[in-house]
Amino acid sequence: MRMNLKQVVQAIEEIAPLGLAQKWDNVGFLIGDPKRDIQTILLTIDTTLAVVAEAKAMKADLILAYHPPIWDALKKITADGPTAPIYALIRAGIGVFAVHTAFDTVLGGVNDALAEILGIEDPKPLGDFVPDPKGPQYKIVVFVPTKDVNRVAEALYAAGAGAIGNYSHCGFAGEGVGTFKPLAGSRPAIGKKGKLQKVQEIRLESVVPADKAQAVVAALRKAHPYETPAFDVFCHYDVEKKLGLGRYGKLRKPLSMEQIVRAVRAATGTQSIGIVGPARRLVKKAAVCAGTCGKILNTVIAEECDLYLTGELKHHQAVAADQAALTCLCLSHTNSERFALKIIAKKLKNRLKNVKIALSKKDKDPFVWMPI
Repeated sequence: MRMNLKQVVQAIEEIAPLGLAQKWDNVGFLIGDPKRDIQTILLTIDTTLAVVAEAKAMKADLILAYHPPIWDALKKITADGPTAPIYALIRAGIGVFAVHTAFDTVLGGVNDALAEILGIEDPKPLGDFVPDPKGPQYKIVVFVPTKDVNRVAEALYAAGAGAIGNYSHCGFAGEGVGTFKPLAGSRPAIGKKGKLQKVQEIRLESVVPADKAQAVVAALRKAHPYETPAFDVFCHYDVEKKLGLGRYGKLRKPLSMEQIVRAVRAATGTQSIGIVGPARRLVKKAAVCAGTCGKILNTVIAEECDLYLTGELKHHQAVAADQAALTCLCLSHTNSERFALKIIAKKLKNRLKNVKIALSKKDKDPFVWMPI
């Protein structure tokens, strides 16, 4: 069964909101017919000729690429040279959607996955911060008769309230006494006109993202038993929440380098690791950043991390890390990202039940490491 591209894109953007991508990046639907229906999606890091041939063989309609196949303005697209994959894609009618730094940044993305490998507790972003595309966070507070609180709470959560990180249905309820006097023209659900009422009520409060605020208020009004429910909506001033590349923090428990290397190999499948700085140490605090994140190395050093797990570093960045006695583990650019394709695939399968999701078998690290 096929799904239209709009539905597929909506599912992808739930996983990797494009508003989280860096300004220099080129993410989103880059190649293809926006009206084409989708039945099969192939996931890859890079869109090479081998991957395009694989997509054609399996009759894929869309390639979900980590890296965008188009970075800069193109003056020509030909069947040979660096634009050959783009030419082949257009000829085959296969679309391409890229997520790159959107999935680097999003909560639950590749950098959170790297942080989990090391056991970083309460990981925080390192740098290259971006504004939350969903806008500010709000808190809604409503006063509900005790017997109706569960029904109202479920209505709020169903409309989008109560989401904090990887948790849903987040709220607080406190008991109290509400007072009101129905006046002329009112239609009270409780009490009589002209008589002061005292009702056992629950103060129910929850968080609401900006893009869900109107829907949550509408659901509140519909579910609340009162003709005129009392509620407040406050805008949060969140001094802690930042969205950006990389993660850092203290480990749940100190680990030796041997333990860390084993954990990284098991989770990512990488068979070779470049090491900068001390090769033997006990790691208590660490930072991670997939791909190329050398420019936030100074932040890693300033935060007094013992270890930096990343894809690659430039020469002068490696020298700086070595001089600061910071241990860096470099997996290679694509190996620090490729394992995350399984995470994306799982999230997509949960959202696109009728679409076939496959991981590329032809996608590979362009570097081949061999002894000489």
